[in-house]
Amino acid sequence: MMADADWTVAEQNQDAALIERIRGGERAAFVAFYDRYSPLLFSVAARVLGERKEAEDVLQEVMLVIWNKSGDYDPQLGTLSSWAVTVTRNKALDRLRARTRRLRLIEEAAILAEDSDATSYPSANEIVHGRERAELLREAMKELPADQRMAIELAFFTGLSQSDIATRLQQPLGTIKARIRRGMLRLREQLGGAL
Repeated sequence: MMADADWTVAEQNQDAALIERIRGGERAAFVAFYDRYSPLLFSVAARVLGERKEAEDVLQEVMLVIWNKSGDYDPQLGTLSSWAVTVTRNKALDRLRARTRRLRLIEEAAILAEDSDATSYPSANEIVHGRERAELLREAMKELPADQRMAIELAFFTGLSQSDIATRLQQPLGTIKARIRRGMLRLREQLGGAL
């Protein structure tokens, strides 16, 4: 029977060989790494995020890091498993922070929209198209999902470009474009010929 210390040394040697093969671009070694460590890394991500889908996304990101940046691993600083867990934890925390920032931005935009509704100063839209049309538009905007409403408000009421909105909300440009398009189509359906 192998002693614990011998087992640990054998495991570290196996990991060292595995990471060297991954550095060499060997897909079979990467599959072996995935099979060996993905349950552990998924559980770390799920524990931090509390959401299975996001944990799966983080695991995918981590595996890309392992494949693309395997040269960053230094066995002098710790075991392969501890490095992979650290990468996973950091990616999960980054995602958690981004989620928190997105929610905060959505809340801030909602507060700004409520505050702008309360002002007695007419907007440019109210002056040009009249108060009735502006009120119809305002009510229709309230019916949109928060993510679509925010994207449209940032695009049309603050003048930000779609790229700027994507950067500000930390979302892919395609996602922002899709939200604006879906929101505009929904507004068109709700308003019909009213505007």
